[in-house]
Amino acid sequence: MSLWKIAWRSIQQRALASSLTAVSMALGVMLVVAVLVVSGVVQKSFATGNSLGYNMIVGAKGGRLDLLLNTVYYLNRPIENIPWEYYKEFLHANERSDHKDGRFAAYVDLAIPVCLGDFLGEQAQFRVVGTNPEMFTRLLNSKFQAGEVFKTSDFATAVVGAEVAADQHLKVGDDVVPIHGGVGGEKHMPFKITGILARSGTPNDRAAFVNIEGFFLIPDHARGHVEEPKPPPGTPEPKEEMLKTPLPDEQREVTAILIRGASTGDLLPELATEELIKPINKDNVAQAILPVKEIRVLIDTFVTPLVSILLGLTALIVVVSGVGIMVSIYTSMSERRHEIAVMRALGARRRTVMLVILLESILLALGGGVLGWLAGHLLVGACGPWITSYTGVESGFLQFAPIYELILIPALIVLASLVGFLPALTAYQTDVGKALTATP
Repeated sequence: MSLWKIAWRSIQQRALASSLTAVSMALGVMLVVAVLVVSGVVQKSFATGNSLGYNMIVGAKGGRLDLLLNTVYYLNRPIENIPWEYYKEFLHANERSDHKDGRFAAYVDLAIPVCLGDFLGEQAQFRVVGTNPEMFTRLLNSKFQAGEVFKTSDFATAVVGAEVAADQHLKVGDDVVPIHGGVGGEKHMPFKITGILARSGTPNDRAAFVNIEGFFLIPDHARGHVEEPKPPPGTPEPKEEMLKTPLPDEQREVTAILIRGASTGDLLPELATEELIKPINKDNVAQAILPVKEIRVLIDTFVTPLVSILLGLTALIVVVSGVGIMVSIYTSMSERRHEIAVMRALGARRRTVMLVILLESILLALGGGVLGWLAGHLLVGACGPWITSYTGVESGFLQFAPIYELILIPALIVLASLVGFLPALTAYQTDVGKALTATP
């Protein structure tokens, strides 16, 4: 009979105690796996800012982290707005009414205005973003699961993210009604959906993008007072036909500007935007940040330490479970002295007996580890819809942290060997004569 089989038979003889110790190990490993996978999802969610198509954000003076969170992730309320005239300083001659390049145009390939302020959904869980069609056609190169991008001339139109459409049961042709300020806020005029974005795994899945021209015509969205468009007699709600006159430039403001740098001479787009930072930040109007850099700071400052703490706590649970295996086997040694003595009397060496105990510890740890690994992925799969709805990143049973999960097996074997050493040493030192005579 092989040593593995002897160890397995020994576990079977103490089925209840062995099951409890294996389950405690499984719970610890489940938490470790869940933390590893979810932390990978969260870091991926933050890292999506690296591939959104732009390399600089310009917004009002204030906290750099606030500007990043409210513009890239739609998580914070906007700081303040900046004048439309300042946004035009990033435009080329063919995009301006005076046909002159803006002050910063030489360093800019594309500048997209972004306006924030309203929400969508009964719980105000989704952000409403005012922007123009180029956001999707030139900056993001977006794919649509249904419909198409809105036209600039159709003021009361919108494009919604995949998560918004799924949660609110929206389809092309439906209306979305922005809510001012959050839950219980005033409802504004409706915007008709022209397209639904394909799921991208970015925060854009959780946003509703409305035509910026219509966004400006919503009350309190312009500098100065702008009346709500009044419907003709007998018409219950404002209609698109009423929205034909754009808001004058002097009444416009934007929350932020998404900048994609231009290649100028020997400068790459990334370096071109870095050239812009100093003159913009010297102005009293706005500030500029590099999102990739700020995202890295955000991850290093907040996400990584938090993940390390959680991993440390869950690893401690695994170690405690390992100690439980040691206690379980060690306390059973007094009952097994006769069994060990018989094995020795039949010719088993001290090292063989010691190895059987170590293998028993390893089997318990690995059995609990495999069960915990499956339970961890089942937990992530069960929480997948919730994680996706809050992070915009898909998460499910088949999400892995391959490098760290592969380390689990050798780590469990080492842990099992360490905790099994004391019971194995006790078995090694068993006095055959005393054990045989002491047992009836």
